[in-house]
Amino acid sequence: MARLRRAAAAAAALLAAVTLVAGCATGDDAVAQNQGNQFVSPDGKIVIDYPREARQSVGDVEGPDLLTGERVSLSQFKGDVVVLNVWASWCAPCRKEFTELDATYQATKGKGVAFLGIDFRDSKSSAQDFVSDNKVAYRSIYDYGGASLASLGVPVGAVPTTVILDRQHRPAKVFLKSITEDELTAAVLAVANEPA
Repeated sequence: MARLRRAAAAAAALLAAVTLVAGCATGDDAVAQNQGNQFVSPDGKIVIDYPREARQSVGDVEGPDLLTGERVSLSQFKGDVVVLNVWASWCAPCRKEFTELDATYQATKGKGVAFLGIDFRDSKSSAQDFVSDNKVAYRSIYDYGGASLASLGVPVGAVPTTVILDRQHRPAKVFLKSITEDELTAAVLAVANEPA
């Protein structure tokens, strides 16, 4: 059984890597027709809501911290709502949405909400420069090959992608597009305010 899970995780990582390499997806091109290199989201959805009763736990997403190399693990955020953002410094929508992410992070961090970036298919030095230059306040996992993405168990088919995990670290909402501060803050607060 463990062997099957490892094989499934490897297949998921490979699928994530193949679809993410196709390039950045903004809101409109994420649902564009499938013409070779364009990503088509599940059932054409670019925002996916998971009802509480249907949510399933993700694996322990982990990897090396982009700046320090120390291990960062989802389990370090026990009891917090966690916003995972898959990004890369070469992705223009990712660079643009960092101000939106940071604004939501600042507005919600006192409410038991944590943010964690996953830097994917990126030059480490370029990503480090971006984080330093923009004074990004939360940590990112450096995940060139997509190994940490395999643990998510949700569609991660475009860069940027943002996943909101509830306090039990189950996917509550997935944005397969760049986000705005207003839509992300509203979604994060809705998950943070869910009854225990």
